[in-house]
Formats: sequence, C-alpha cells, structure tokens
Amino acid sequence: MAAFLAPHHAASEIVTAWYGGIFDILTFAFQMILILVTGYALALSKPVRAVLATVASLARTPRSAIVLAFVVSAIACWLNWGFGLVVAGLLAREISRRVRVDFGWLVAASYAGFIVWASGLSSSIALAQATPGSALNIVQKLTGTVLPLRATVFTPFNLIPVVMLIALLPAVFIAMEPEESYVTAEALDGPSTSAGSKDAAYAQDDTLREKTLAGALEHAWILNVLLVAAGAVYLGITWSSSGISLDINSLIFIFFLLGLLLHWRPIAYVQAINAAARVTGPLIIQYPLYGGIMGIMTATGLAGVIAQWFLTFSSSATLPFFNYLASVAISLFVPSGGGHWAVQGPFAVAAALHVHASQAATAMGVAMGEQVADMIQPFWFLPVLAITGMGLRRVMAFTVAAFLIGFSVFGLSLLFLIPRT
Repeated sequence: MAAFLAPHHAASEIVTAWYGGIFDILTFAFQMILILVTGYALALSKPVRAVLATVASLARTPRSAIVLAFVVSAIACWLNWGFGLVVAGLLAREISRRVRVDFGWLVAASYAGFIVWASGLSSSIALAQATPGSALNIVQKLTGTVLPLRATVFTPFNLIPVVMLIALLPAVFIAMEPEESYVTAEALDGPSTSAGSKDAAYAQDDTLREKTLAGALEHAWILNVLLVAAGAVYLGITWSSSGISLDINSLIFIFFLLGLLLHWRPIAYVQAINAAARVTGPLIIQYPLYGGIMGIMTATGLAGVIAQWFLTFSSSATLPFFNYLASVAISLFVPSGGGHWAVQGPFAVAAALHVHASQAATAMGVAMGEQVADMIQPFWFLPVLAITGMGLRRVMAFTVAAFLIGFSVFGLSLLFLIPRT
C-alpha cells in the first residue's frame, strides 16, 4: 500500500521506515509483556488461588456457576488482562470440581469476561495515551496532548457498556445452556500445560530448601517485604505531590509489588514469573513486526492517506464508531491491543484531528473493537485453554454469541453516549 499510495513511496524509504519502527516499539513491547507476566504471576499466588477456591464454593447449580465464572473473570480482566486470563482458567477448574456442569460452557463463560479488558485499567491503548513520551502515545505525537485515564477508561461511554455487558452476558450464556450429554471436566485428560496444576513450576516444596546462603536468601521473605515497602514509599511520595495517576509503568509496578507480597518468598515469585513467561513467546516477536508496520504507515505518509478515506464519510460524531468497525476487522489479523494501535492509531488519530472528533473516544473505539473481536479471534483464548485442557471448538460457539452482544453494546455506546463537541 505504501508503494502505491503513500507520498514517500521509494523502496529505500519504505524499508528504512520499517526498520526504524521495529526498534522504536521495543520499550512499549516490553511494558506489555510485563503487564501480562506480572498479572499472570499474581494470579498464581497461593492467596489468590485460595480466594478463587472460596469464590468457587459459592456456585451451587450450573447456572450459578456460569454467572459466577463470568462476573469474576470480567472484574479480574478489567483490573489486569493477564491476571484475568489466568483467573478465568483457574476459576473454571475450581468450579468444575464442585458443580457438575458442562465444562466447555463454563470455560467459555470464564473467557467471555475478557470482553471488557481493553476498557479497564490495563488497556494498552488507554495506558499508552496516558504515558507521556510513550512510543505508542500517538495522540501526544500528533496533538501534543496526553489523555489521562479519566478521559478514556473512567468515562460514561466506556463504563456504561461494561456494566451492561456484565449484566447481560450471564443471561445470554444461561439461555445457551447445553444438554446434559456434553463434556464435563472429568472427561478431559487434564490441562496441556502445568499452568493450572498443583504441580506447576511455581509450586514450592520446603523440604528441598538448600542449606546454603544462596538458598536461605531465596527463601528470605524479608527481602520481598523490603522491596514492597520501598515501592510503597515511592508511590506514596509521588502520589502525595502530584496526585494519584496511572500509566503503564505505575500499573506494572503495582502488580509487581502485589506479586512479591503475595508470593512472600523471592524464589516463589521467580518461579511464578518463569511459569508466566512461557506464554509470552508470541508477543515477543509480534510487537516488533507491528512496530515495523507502524513505522511504514507514519514515515511514508500512508497513515494520512487512509485518514483521508475516513474523512470522506465520517463526521466528528461518527468517526469513533467507524474506527470501531475498522478495529474489529483489523483485530482478526492483529490480535493485540498495543500492536493493533500501532497499525490503526496513526490514521485514526490523524482523522480525528481533521474533523475535530474526540481523541479519547476515537482511541477507545479502537480499544473496544479489539476486545470485542477477541471473542472470535482465538489468540488470547490459548492461555485459558492451556490451563483448562479444553479444545477451542467446544467453546467458540458460545463466544460468538458474546461477540454479537458486545459488538452491539459497544457500538451503540460510541454512537449515542459520546459527548458532542
């Protein structure tokens, strides 16, 4: 497209732009990996697993199990998408031990909570726009404005559809209750990885503690406490002087401190991180490639060309919605919020600038399209399937229904709840 449509279309210009984009995104790529890893590791801690076991005991019937699984997963995904994915898988397994319920139905309901992740605190698109100097803060690059979370995540047009979906989707799943003959958790051979097992890599055996200085330090809980205390002091000093604010780094830091505290011993946290890191492989290579696409789009002028296409049929009121539709389609090929924004952000922000549309609504329209499409794009389903041992075909029909409901709810919000400028 750049070769045929962009103002700067020479082969040397395209290749140079691609190379620059690959390495410009590395900081953001590592930040996204840390959000996943710190959230994942936190979910593997014994206190969190104990809470999940207690929560799972609240389920008494198959239908109450579905409601519980979805609501808890949605809340966890809203807080941190990595944390929420693991909670979804672990909670489904805990519930299945207590209630006889179709396991595919239960796993699908647990994963469906992921439909609100990009509207939450770990939304990669919203966090990038709230982080000054971020490589993915395209709004700041083009307008000089940093968008705090109160302009994106904590807005009625974002929170109202989240609440509506948390209320609607359990009823939708209950209406799709399968027949008794379908597979149960006991019919499975077990998870394909050890992530959800009591014998997972993060599990500890005190009898194996080495009687050396290194072994003692690995189990010295005081080291974790000192790090947590130092981190708490830093946050207290910073927030007392400038007010409480969240960006990518502060969110990672908070989940890092919580993980250290709940795992209690250094070696336990290290092993939890090792277990979490196993799921990051696809991200490590995807983000640089998406960065290369972003480099081509911005440096060659292709983003401006595509932005002009949107201007032919969009107004300040409808641009966020049309970017939402484009986002759903792009997500099928770029199943990553941050990488997706690297592709769509340059022309979305440019178009919003031309028609004086809300930059916050435009960015969140892209984020909403990403999270809705995740119900039919199986990339982020893989960690949940690994923990539960469930096959994709058994759950996809349920999540397609979640996609249809979510697509309508978020689309209507972008059309009718955004304040007119």
